[in-house]
Amino acid sequence: MLTTRYVPGAPNWIDLGTPDVEAAAAFYGSLLGWNFRSAGPQAGGYGFFELDGKVVAAVGPLTQEGAVPAWTPYFHTADADATAKAVEQAGGTVRIAPDDVFDKGRMAAFTDPGGAEFAVWQPGTTKGLDLVTENGSLAWLELYVPGLDVVRPFYQAVFDWKVQDIAFGDMPYLLLSTAGDDSQDLGGVMALQEGDRPHWLSYFEVADCDASVARVRELGGGLVAPAVDIEDVGRFAVLSDPHGARFAVIASVG
Repeated sequence: MLTTRYVPGAPNWIDLGTPDVEAAAAFYGSLLGWNFRSAGPQAGGYGFFELDGKVVAAVGPLTQEGAVPAWTPYFHTADADATAKAVEQAGGTVRIAPDDVFDKGRMAAFTDPGGAEFAVWQPGTTKGLDLVTENGSLAWLELYVPGLDVVRPFYQAVFDWKVQDIAFGDMPYLLLSTAGDDSQDLGGVMALQEGDRPHWLSYFEVADCDASVARVRELGGGLVAPAVDIEDVGRFAVLSDPHGARFAVIASVG
C-alpha cells in the first residue's frame, strides 16, 4: 500500500509529459477533479495537479526529442547521484543526469534494462506528493517489460526492493516492496504484451471504475484494457488520455 511516509525506494512523485498542458489539465480535471496550479514562469510550463489543495501529481510539456506522452513515476532516494551510478552499474541508462530543482529537491531520470523509463526524487523542501491511495490520487504502480528476470536484479541493486513471486491468474507477477522494517508494497511487474512498449503504469484510485471508464470516453480518451475484477483487490481498467498517455483507474476493495 502506498503512503506519504516516504522511505527509500518508495514512490514519492509522479508527473505527466504531454504536448498540451492546458488540454491535459482540462481532461484530468474533468475525470479526477484535479485543479492545475502553475509552478511559475521560471518552471517552463511545469505545474501541479491538486485535489482539495493537496498535490497529487504534476504535469509538464515534453522536452526530450522523441519523447512520447507518458506518466513517469519517481522513487525516493537520499542521494540522486549515488542512484545514478547504481543505475549504470546495474545495466540501466541515465537519460537526465542528477540536477537540482531550485530548493525543492534533486531529480534524475533513467531507463531500466527492459526499456521502461522512471525517475528519482531526492527531497529538498518538497518531500513528495501530499496525498496517495485516496480517491483521485496515485494508488499503485505496475511495470511492463519483455522479461521479468531482466529487471528483477536491476531494481534490487538500485533500490534494494524486495521482490516476491505471487499467483496472478495464469500470469507470472512480481510484487515489489521497499526494504527495511518499514517495508511497503509499492507495485508489481508483469510480462509485456507482444508489440507493446516497455512502461510503468500508474493506477489512480476512483470511487466507480465503470463510471470513470465512461467519462474517459466522453472526454476523448481511449480504452486500452476493459474493466476487470480481481478478488480481494478491486475493479480496474487501463485507459489512455486524448494524447495517448496511459494510466489505469481502480476502485479498490475495502
